[in-house]
Amino acid sequence: MEINEVIVGPLITEKTTNLVKNNVYTFLVNKKASKPQIKTVLESLYKVKVAEVRLVNRKGKKKKVGRFLREKKLPDTKVAYVKLKEGSLEIFPKA
Repeated sequence: MEINEVIVGPLITEKTTNLVKNNVYTFLVNKKASKPQIKTVLESLYKVKVAEVRLVNRKGKKKKVGRFLREKKLPDTKVAYVKLKEGSLEIFPKA
């Protein structure tokens, strides 16, 4: 898997900005990405030391859309919670 395919983007919510205080950052990642792949990509892209990576598979929600309120399923996602040993990432707002 290529470097640009592993990380989809940062996940910025109220909960994740509070986790920045504990040096934990969250990213949306590819469903096929593994913990070692995520660790090596983050260390090479952002020049930080990663302590641990935790993964969570989130099921997609069902929404009712359209005139007849048909159900549509949103895609499943995979979220990585990354704890850093050293350094910080500037893409997240400070809590």
